[in-house]
Amino acid sequence: MSIYYSILYFFVYGFLGWCTEVIFAAFKQHRFVNRGFLNGPICPIYGVGVTLVIACLEAFQSNLLLLYISSVILVTVLEGVTGWAMDKLFHNKWWDYSKLPFNIGGYVCLLFSLIWGVACVFIVYFVHPLIHQVLSLIPHTAGIALIAILGIALLSDMIVTTSAIVKFNQYLELLKHITDELHAISNQIGAELYQNVMHVLDMQESSRQKLDDVKLEVSEEIRMQIVELKTRAQNLGEKVPKPARRLLKAFPKLESRNYKAQLELFRKKLEQHLGRH
Repeated sequence: MSIYYSILYFFVYGFLGWCTEVIFAAFKQHRFVNRGFLNGPICPIYGVGVTLVIACLEAFQSNLLLLYISSVILVTVLEGVTGWAMDKLFHNKWWDYSKLPFNIGGYVCLLFSLIWGVACVFIVYFVHPLIHQVLSLIPHTAGIALIAILGIALLSDMIVTTSAIVKFNQYLELLKHITDELHAISNQIGAELYQNVMHVLDMQESSRQKLDDVKLEVSEEIRMQIVELKTRAQNLGEKVPKPARRLLKAFPKLESRNYKAQLELFRKKLEQHLGRH
């Protein structure tokens, strides 16, 4: 297989994979959801996976069982490596099969591996011959130009998406700092209440009014701190990039390694916002 056709296959099957994910999400959630990692209509893992299957396993086309087993192994390895790499790179787990039996780290599971194997066999036998026939009709020069345009668009999309993820992780870090401060204030209030109760027990009635005045000053100071922190948190939410919001909708099982509680808090707010629209 030439590099020229490999790249064309990547874009075609990446687009078809995106269509498959969107249709699946539409049936499941009853609304349109861009299920791709990128903003554009392409799922690179599908493009890479199917292209690898065609390049490496097309020679096994005459042996259905061997083709199926090889497809299951190849796609499982690809999905596992991709999930692990994205986890380590972005500190987020993008999909999770941990609740399904026979899974490995939640990145892959037997059920979906078997399903991918069936899909690959179907593609090799029925879909790919048609795709190849259509692509062979494109003049080589036009194909090169198409690859260049799609390549630039893909690279730009990857840069925008990666930047959005980095900014979103920074947002979660700041949100964690704010929630930690709120927790510290809560502990401070509890400690002061305990000390005040102890003082009241030891004080005369005439001195208790002074204590009440001090408590009012402290309470007002704490209240202002809480209002300030909540305002900062709200302002942070408005600065979250739209691509990051889309990714949360596209990957409902997304799990942050470092900011799990903050991600769940933001996800609930996003769900409330969607519920009002």
